[in-house]
Amino acid sequence: MRDVEVLVVGGGPAGLAAAAAARRGGAHVVLVEGGDDVGGQYWRHLPAERPAAAEERLHHGWSTFARLRRTLAGDPGCELFTGASVWAVEPGGGRGDLPGAGALVVRVLVAPAGQADAPARRHLALRPAALVVATGAHDLTLPFPGWDLPGVVTGGAAQAFAKSERLAVGERVVVAGAGPFLLPVASSLLATGARVLEVAEAAGPAQLARGWGAHPHRLLTGGGPGPSGARLSGVGVLAGKTRELAGYVAALAAARVPYRTATGVVAARGDGRVEEVVLARLDATWAPVPGTERVVAADALAVSHGFTPRLEVALAAGAAVAGSGAGAGFVAVDDRGATSAPGVWAAGEVTGIGGADAALVEGALAGLAAAEALGHPAGPEVDGLLRRRRVLRAFADRLAAAHAPRPGWLAQVTDDTVVCRCEEVTAGRLRSVAQATASAADAPAGSRSLRLTTRAGLGPCQGRVCGHAVDAVLGCGLPASASTGSAGSTRPPVSHQRRPLAVPVRLGELADLPPATTPTSPATSQPSSHPEPEETP
Repeated sequence: MRDVEVLVVGGGPAGLAAAAAARRGGAHVVLVEGGDDVGGQYWRHLPAERPAAAEERLHHGWSTFARLRRTLAGDPGCELFTGASVWAVEPGGGRGDLPGAGALVVRVLVAPAGQADAPARRHLALRPAALVVATGAHDLTLPFPGWDLPGVVTGGAAQAFAKSERLAVGERVVVAGAGPFLLPVASSLLATGARVLEVAEAAGPAQLARGWGAHPHRLLTGGGPGPSGARLSGVGVLAGKTRELAGYVAALAAARVPYRTATGVVAARGDGRVEEVVLARLDATWAPVPGTERVVAADALAVSHGFTPRLEVALAAGAAVAGSGAGAGFVAVDDRGATSAPGVWAAGEVTGIGGADAALVEGALAGLAAAEALGHPAGPEVDGLLRRRRVLRAFADRLAAAHAPRPGWLAQVTDDTVVCRCEEVTAGRLRSVAQATASAADAPAGSRSLRLTTRAGLGPCQGRVCGHAVDAVLGCGLPASASTGSAGSTRPPVSHQRRPLAVPVRLGELADLPPATTPTSPATSQPSSHPEPEETP
């Protein structure tokens, strides 16, 4: 068991910025990242043994990443663990030697370099005085008939292949879903030589106008120095976003890629893999308009309807999740990233989808706040970061309002549509169980009991892919606040993300833990009277 000052979980933009800021404040930092290198999904890149000169062409802000990685890797006060998976967070009994340490024990499995699933992973048991959760988010995909066909991938997967392998997921690709993320996905595919047939955005002009057009003056105020020290006003922030958008639009225009709003995928067809994509016009609720269907011949479909946060670590650490408003379904934090759990901060996409710029600023604020809580001075940069955060959060709120899923998408989910792909549970099975439960006075209610009855979300992915869709089909969604501009949309509960084990762990790895370090349930754990080793090999 080892005490650390600041533990950062996640090596994307938010995690790197948090680690760098905590170091500027004078705290010793340990950063754990599940990938083979830091950078997260945004700065995904080729492995070191296959360098490429085109890195900057596919990565916005590459110089920022290179500076952060170089600074932290060369700092003896910062330890970087890659290939490191946090698999449990549990009460620590308050036995830490550092002030504040010991409230939580964060258990990590570290794989040998380049061997993410190696059987010889070593255990680390860390007791942080301050914990910063920067675990990011992954694609949210709303199911439709045929979404389980080979060749149908998430937008994140398509971009990951393009960035880290320079491979296209197909030769003729349709990009569909909702949100600005569709544009960099299409741009990345074009850079690999793929032909992007079209980009289909589900939100219609009215929804987009209400989301992006609300109180535009609020995007032009505030600002301040960013994590790199450069001072940007609200105008500068908006200008930077506009330049980024213009770059994507130019790439699509040069390749003659059509971009259509109020358009969604209603089915994918094919014999053994996707061969056709069925698109249709969507009404204001995202329900398909009858008679508007058209078929596009394609060998791949990249689809993403936004993002869902990776909440396992934050929930296990005791952080509360917002139940309403623009932040519904994300970790609830104050302006400096403090969660409801003492000694725990969160930053980046796990607190709300705002992009890499917002993640960098929020990571820096959380890192400085964590170091300050341990007695290290925060410095004068906080005020500027707070002003910049307000501008970027206003941008993020508009993003959510303009592209938030509307409940009409459920109309495309026919009874024979597979919703949980691991357990092959159809929408019809989910609906019949929900209906039977609603009509039986003594039947168990709630998302968890319904999922246990149907086995939906109990397969290898543990609901990571289908959890939100399962809850929505079962009717367990939480209404979004009308104040976000998303009236009529739903944000599902997060019960499927409350997992005792955050990632898969081999039984042999659990057996390798000495009895004194065997994890216990957070509800029943008690301090052990036996000393624990520094590490278990």
